[in-house]
Amino acid sequence: MPWRRSICSAAVVVTLGAIALGTSRASAPAYKIVVNQANASAALDRKFLTEAFLKRTTRWPGGETIRPVDQGSDSAVRRRFSEDVLKRSVAAVKSYWQQMIFSGRAIPPPELEGDEEVLRFVSRHAGGIGYVSSGGELPGVKVVTLK
Repeated sequence: MPWRRSICSAAVVVTLGAIALGTSRASAPAYKIVVNQANASAALDRKFLTEAFLKRTTRWPGGETIRPVDQGSDSAVRRRFSEDVLKRSVAAVKSYWQQMIFSGRAIPPPELEGDEEVLRFVSRHAGGIGYVSSGGELPGVKVVTLK
């Protein structure tokens, strides 16, 4: 029955392709984390980033005020960053900020439209931190790795 062999071969090819796609997606993040060039950090752990973007931590180890910046809520890079780092959907992060604003405890990071605005903000503020698409040039900022 040659048709069974063809179906099995096709199933193997599809499975291997899906595994390869999943592996390449996991190894190549869809964003880069950027900080001001004056920042001494070379790598940041996920917990610190979460605390910084949710404003539970407000100072860098050197004492500088952390100035996080988000991309717009409809941005694919924001969705990926929120899910990977914050372990929350963009909607859940928005809900968190509504609660914080209502209780008078904090205001959310500014939302900027696109990589260029984020790069401009981070390069102009000593405590700036943001995330941008993984492609393109990154003038005026330093890329840090995620531990």
